[in-house]
Order: sequence, then C-alpha cells, then structure tokens
Amino acid sequence: MYEFSDSMIYEQDKPRDECGVIGMYAPEKYDIARSVYFGLHALQHRGQDSAGIAANLDGKINYYKEKGLVQEVFNDEIIERLKGDIVIGHVRYPTKNDTQAINAMPLVVYYKGGAIAIAHNGSLVNGDLIRDEMQEKGFIFQTNVDSEIVAVLIAQNLKNHPVEDAILKALEIVKGAYAIVMTTEQKLIGIRDPHGIRPLCIGKTKEGFVLSSESCTFSLVGAKLIRDVAPGEMVVIENNEIRSYKFDKTAKQAGCSFEYAYIARPDSDIDKRNVYMARSLCGNILAKESHVDADIVISVPDSGTVAAIGFAEESKIPYGEGFIKNRYIGRTFIQPNQRMRELTVKLKLNVIRDNVKGRRIIMVDDSLVRGTTSISIIKMLREAGAKEVHLRIASPPVKLPCFFGIDTSNKDELVASTKSVDEICEMIGADSLAYLSIEGMKQAINLGETLCFACFDGKYPIEPISDNREPNGEES
Repeated sequence: MYEFSDSMIYEQDKPRDECGVIGMYAPEKYDIARSVYFGLHALQHRGQDSAGIAANLDGKINYYKEKGLVQEVFNDEIIERLKGDIVIGHVRYPTKNDTQAINAMPLVVYYKGGAIAIAHNGSLVNGDLIRDEMQEKGFIFQTNVDSEIVAVLIAQNLKNHPVEDAILKALEIVKGAYAIVMTTEQKLIGIRDPHGIRPLCIGKTKEGFVLSSESCTFSLVGAKLIRDVAPGEMVVIENNEIRSYKFDKTAKQAGCSFEYAYIARPDSDIDKRNVYMARSLCGNILAKESHVDADIVISVPDSGTVAAIGFAEESKIPYGEGFIKNRYIGRTFIQPNQRMRELTVKLKLNVIRDNVKGRRIIMVDDSLVRGTTSISIIKMLREAGAKEVHLRIASPPVKLPCFFGIDTSNKDELVASTKSVDEICEMIGADSLAYLSIEGMKQAINLGETLCFACFDGKYPIEPISDNREPNGEES
C-alpha cells in the first residue's frame, strides 16, 4: 500500500473514466447490437455523457458513438446498421475538464492487418507519461483518453505478435485501474487490472457470452452470471470457448469500495458480493454507530435508499419517502461542474411536505463528497417545515483523491479533507451529522482485505505517479 502525500501529483485536467462497458459474442447472430443497446440502458447509471457501440462482422468493425443518453444516441436505423456477431458498447461520464465528443467510446484503431475496437473503464496512473514518450517517437493521438494509449500499444505489438501476446505485452507497460472489453479479428476480449479495482464479469447466453461492468445487465440480455473476471486476468472468447490468461498473479486484490457505496446498481453482484445486501448492512451498522431520536428515516434517492431502509430496520424508526425524484434527471455527482450540480438538485428532487412538516428527520445518503448538494437538500427540507434534520452518511468521509477513475482528483474539493465533522455539519445546516466508520463499511461489504478504501484512508494499492518518477516507477 502507498500512503497519500502532498508530493503525489496527478494530471488534474486529464479525463477520468468511471464508465460502463459491455461486450457480446454470439456466432452468426448478426443482430446482437440491439441486445448491447439494452445492456447499455442497464449501465446508464455509470455514465450519462456519451454512448457508443462497435460491431465486428468478420473482422470489419462498424461503429457509432455520440454525446447523450443511450436512448438519445441510438435509434432503430442506427442499430440496424451495426451488424456483427461480436459487439461492444460503452457509456461514459464527463469530468469538469472533459466534455469533448471525440473522447466518446468505443475507440476504433486501425492497423495494417485489421482494426481494434476498445471500451475502457478506469484510469491509468502512468498514461500521460506513456503518451509523452510515444509522441516523442512520432505517434499521433486523436483523443486524450487512456483507451487510445492501450489500443495503440496493442496495434504496435501486432506487427510481430499474435493478438493475445500483443495485448499482454501492452499490459506490461500500463499501470492503473482498468476493466476493458475489446474486439479484433474473431475475438471478444475482457481484461481486468491486477488489483481488480474496476469490476468486470462474465455471463453466458444460449448463443454465446457476455462481458459487462455489472451483472445487472444480464437479465436484460438473457444471460446468467458465470463469474467475475479475476484481477490480473485476460479472457479471450473465440470459437464459443473462453481461454484465460493470468498476466499478474502477485498483486493484492483491491476492488473499489465506492462501487458498493454509490456507483453500482443494487441488483448487481461484484466479486461474489451482492451490492444491495452490502448497502443495506451499511445502513444497519450506521444506525448502531450513530443513533439519534427521530420520527422518520428518509433517503436521498436513489443511491441512498437501500442504506436508509437498512438504517430504519435497525433503528426501529419508520422509513418513509421525503422526496419525489424526477427520473429523467441524471446523477448529480457526475455532472461536469458545480453550478450544474446545484441546478440539477432542484430539478431532480421535490419534497413531500406532508411527510416532513413538523417532524424530526433522519436523512440517509450514500456519500458526502463536496457537500454542496447536501446544503441544497437540507435547505429544501427546512423550507418544507422539517423540525430537525439529522444527516447520516452510509460511507466514511471522503478525504483523499481517487487516482483510479472516480472524479475526485482534487483534494481541495473534498469537504472532509479540510473540515471536521462538526464544521461540515454547520456548513450544510444539519442538526447533526455522522458517517459510517471504515470498519463498519468493511464489515458490511464483507470481503475481507480485498478492497480499496484509499479515498477514505489514503492507502493506495498503486502508487500514483509523482513529479520525479518515470513510468517504470524508478527515480529519474
């Protein structure tokens, strides 16, 4: 593990890719783009800025991608054009410094023998250093996403190596968090980083196989969960069979704990742990750790709802709805700037006045990152007549930046990094504030020491690149 220090730097303007990826393999079923389209709907919570699909038909790749929600980007005519029996898809969210359409995925790279389509979830800690070195050698990049670095490295290696070896050689160079689905030749390929920071799982259909960021896609596309792609594993699907390649057996597993707190859908299983059950137990334990007398428990929908129900069950305080959510408004955490986040809160939630007026409220949310959303929500409850508002957070304080794909790269934006719990409570206007402890979160997720809690405790599974290090991690 690597402890956080202020000497660690990260490219603040660099795009971060906490996204959703899916890939389907169904020999001689050339209309599976529609199934991938439905699968992307199930992953829409992972990214709402752009969507794309790439279809492989006998090694030739046709693709379409654009900014917008899945249902806005695609229509029947576009889907019908994407013929292929190997199809991959991607949904992406933007960071505050990256809303360019050119960075939408899947990314398609052409080489002398064919083409590669790649969709990537995660972030490379040495990506910019690799890019700089390659540009010095004359390589030209069209985007500023890490996926292109991986694709170009693979394409370069294909001159002298078969596909599997070309990919494995590229993986020797890159460091960071990544769950990748890609297609080239007659293969669907899935790759998960050595620590398993980003999730990726395998499903089986009647016709073939599915790879997906989350298992919640499988019921939509007619698949059953087989297993997770293991940390440091590449799976190659060809001839209706799966071949497994372990490219790093030494790294300690460190899956992202924030997947269970916020990112993943509750009906997904990640590394054999159901997200709903983990989130519910977070609420149970939070109630034990931070009891307060109140009349009703409400949630900040939707990601706080499961923990709120768990809190109510443990505390014996009735659960009720405090807000009606506009289902057509996206997640506020992944809006590209603060002004948009604040406006979106007002569009997104409307208080049920008769449920909160004159009552002591416990409001449960999944996390508190910047704090400005909580200010707006608590103000709305006060204006609706709430007598007291006690905020309970079903995860620990987010104190430190994530370098592996979550858009929290600037420590100064994280309210818990500069303020105490009491100071935050005063800032947001709550009567009391309490967070779930790290030990409580570990107990709830129940995966032992196989998780990354770096944004909470500063113990990073991979050392972020600092200003005096080369891509291989050695002093310059």
